[in-house]
Amino acid sequence: MSHFSYIKTRIRDLEELQAALTDLEIEWKPGPRQVKGYQGQTCTANVVIEQPNGHDIGFAWNGEEYALVADLQFWKQPLSVEGFLSQVVQRYAYQKIVNETARQGFEVTAQQQQKDGSIRVVVQRWSS
Repeated sequence: MSHFSYIKTRIRDLEELQAALTDLEIEWKPGPRQVKGYQGQTCTANVVIEQPNGHDIGFAWNGEEYALVADLQFWKQPLSVEGFLSQVVQRYAYQKIVNETARQGFEVTAQQQQKDGSIRVVVQRWSS
């Protein structure tokens, strides 16, 4: 019986996921790699975050999105699973917005962290 949990995320772009983790100063390794769990069990992930206890966490493509995969009894991150995912998803959304607006010819002119934790981003595009 597998001890791995797969948590849905709505994250669909690998490069922006990796950029979000980098923004959060989370060390990650590209996959495919094996995530280690209880009693040596493994599963394959596209991004792996090693933990000091030898039980990794990762993000694995399930055909629709990159799900967080981990043996939650060995979770050793500074935040809870929910807090961790909340930060990753917020940074992913930021990366998605910045990259998509850049593809449309916009550039970020200002950004500000709000008291509620949200990020205010101002973009502009010059037209001729």
